[in-house]
Amino acid sequence: MTPPASSPPASLDVQHAAFVDSRFLAMPIAGAIAWTGIGIAGALLPLFAAAWVLFIGTGMIFYLGLGVARFTGEDLLGRRRKGNYFDQLFLLTVASALLVYGIAIPFFLVEPTSLPLSVGVLTGLMWVPFSGLMRHWIGLFHGVVRTVLVVGAWYIFPDSRFVVIPAVIVAVYLVTIVVLARRASARSRMA
Repeated sequence: MTPPASSPPASLDVQHAAFVDSRFLAMPIAGAIAWTGIGIAGALLPLFAAAWVLFIGTGMIFYLGLGVARFTGEDLLGRRRKGNYFDQLFLLTVASALLVYGIAIPFFLVEPTSLPLSVGVLTGLMWVPFSGLMRHWIGLFHGVVRTVLVVGAWYIFPDSRFVVIPAVIVAVYLVTIVVLARRASARSRMA
């Protein structure tokens, strides 16, 4: 007895259209929440306790995004679009952001106040390929502006790095959220 024939996978164009149709709000909202907590911890806690909050908080962004996605109606894990190549690429960009701790941790051990700089810049790099995946400028904006402002803040505010750098990152996230919300609204009006 032969198994029933399965339907062929959707073309890459169809998969990309399904991917691009997402609102993409859950992750930046989660990032803004996490970095807000990191900034508050930086203002209230001693350096090493604030560093632990930064490690834990940034490590939780994806999981927090899964929770936020329940409210935004997004499918971060691609459960409704099984086998979507672009969902898989997106998850790989998230995974690559976690690998940057291989740079951040040794740098932190030498210079503890480097942590918001290294994690802030390196985890923000995932926005660059994401911009290409979604074919929208906001990812490039987020990655480039975040990098420039975080590096600038690191030099300008050496005594407040655990407060100012998270504030800069949250500000960039807020701009990103507004742009993505407007994009989603415009796409829904066109549909």
